Amino acid sequence: MGLFGKKQPETVQIGGKPFRCMVCQNEDFWRRRAQLNTALATFFNFDWANREATCVVCTNCRYIHWFLPEKR
Repeated sequence: MGLFGKKQPETVQIGGKPFRCMVCQNEDFWRRRAQLNTALATFFNFDWANREATCVVCTNCRYIHWFLPEKR
């Protein structure tokens, strides 16, 4: 089993173009979501209200690339 429970790594496209790891140029990643905690929300126990980002973790060098959601 892969990192974070994903069975198989996957390729990623950003803006319709294939994404490569910025460190080692690998093309395979594990994908996960990460919460962007803020001190104020954590202080008041409202972490659930914070935004999330998409992270892709390189299967080769384990570098984590963060992507914020698009503005709506």
